[in-house]
Formats: sequence, C-alpha cells, structure tokens
Amino acid sequence: MSANAPAAPAKEKPKSKKMMIIIIVVVALLVVAGGAAAWLLSSRSHPKDEEVEEPVAAKESAKTPPTFLPIENMVVNLADPGGERFAQIGITLEVADAKTADLVKQYMPSIRSGILMLVSQRTSEELLQREGKEKLARDIHREVSKPLGFTVPIPKKRTPGDSEDEEADDRAARIRAEKNPVKRVLFSNFIIQ
Repeated sequence: MSANAPAAPAKEKPKSKKMMIIIIVVVALLVVAGGAAAWLLSSRSHPKDEEVEEPVAAKESAKTPPTFLPIENMVVNLADPGGERFAQIGITLEVADAKTADLVKQYMPSIRSGILMLVSQRTSEELLQREGKEKLARDIHREVSKPLGFTVPIPKKRTPGDSEDEEADDRAARIRAEKNPVKRVLFSNFIIQ
C-alpha cells in the first residue's frame, strides 16, 4: 500500500488545476456578463447622443469659440472725497469673433476714454461691493457697444402698472442686445487703493 499512497496525490493535482481553471473561467464570464448587463441597462435609461437635441445657443457656441480682447490696464482716480483713492482695472472683452475684435480695436481710444470717465465717477465704497462691480461691467458693456451701433438695455424694475408698449420696447431692446457682438465684460484685474 505504500506504493499506492504516493500515486493518489499525483492524480489530485491535475484535477485541482482543472478545477481552478474552470472556476477562473466561470468568474471571468460572470464579470463580463455583469458588465454587459450594466452597459445595456445604462444605455436604455439614457437616450443616445443622436436623439438629444441641444439648445441652439449651445450649438452655435460650440461652432466658434469666443474671442477675448484684453484692454490695457487703467489707473483711475475715484470720486471719493479728497481724491486720494484710485483704482487699477484690467478689462477683457469677450466678443463674437476676430472681426469684431478688430472693429473694437479701431474705436479703442474713444472706448478707453469712455471707460475712464465711467470709473472716475464711482466711489471706492461703491466699487468694493459686488453689485458696484457688476453695474460698472454693464456700463462698460454699454460704452463699448456704442461705437459699434449696439445698445445694452438698462435693467428696469417691473411694476404692475407698466404698459404693453413699455414691455414691447423692453423685448425689442433685449433682442438687439442678443445680437450685440460684444458678449461680456470681464475684469482681469481690480485693485482699489
């Protein structure tokens, strides 16, 4: 019997190797099947990219990236009592395309002068607040758009007594503003001393 005892463990090694390979293959198949099932379920719950309609504005903005036009930093005395406070402001304009950027550059001396006038009328207290900076950005947007023949509507507070003509005028102003090739005014630098 001692001769038979060593032969039995030798036969178990090939069976255990086969069993291990079968287990690995079954586990691998389960992982692949689980991944495929998850993919199928997720693709059914989300519509395909072809079926999703993007808003028109998103499609247009994807076609042409915006053009940014930096304006040289400006140092301006503020309207604080005593005239001791000043602001250093860096502005970058977001425009529709390079053609608009070239057009804005042609008017840059008058645009810079208008911006300097706007900023010099503000106080440091006003410009230190977010609302003051946002109002200044809107005013600068209006100033930059003037030479190009576009207007930027002044936001009005609506009252219950407003007439239909006033509402129609507001809608027309918003439509003109949407066509304005000067999209936004961005501050790249804003220091008050």
